[in-house]
Amino acid sequence: MDRTFSAWKQRARQLRRDTYALYLALKDPRAPWYARLVAGLVVAYAFSPIDLIPDFIPVLGYLDDLVIVPLGIALTLKLMPPAVLADARARAEAATAPGKPVNWAAGAVIAAVWLLLAALLIALLVRRIRGLSLTAAFLK
Repeated sequence: MDRTFSAWKQRARQLRRDTYALYLALKDPRAPWYARLVAGLVVAYAFSPIDLIPDFIPVLGYLDDLVIVPLGIALTLKLMPPAVLADARARAEAATAPGKPVNWAAGAVIAAVWLLLAALLIALLVRRIRGLSLTAAFLK
């Protein structure tokens, strides 16, 4: 059991490092546009506090993190040129070494963007619902 948990922890660290390497690779001008696009989508989803399937749903909540993110990473790794990927992995390894500080500011910015998008969506829905109720009143 302890060996399995240790293997899962190692795989989680590797996924986090690969995700950060993809973030670094998408900023590299040597990467083709389509690889940068896929990398951007994968990185945004992986670092996003909002999931396709919320984590509080038993089993399925973590299934998207265990399937979608690794598949996206695998696809992006195939699209990236080997030289770009090697450079990005080396920089990611150096940046994520134990004892390195965590960038909380970047996490706060990502969370703020998602909150802003959620607020805009709610505002649009409220406006739409109010518009429907006004239309229904005119139809009577």
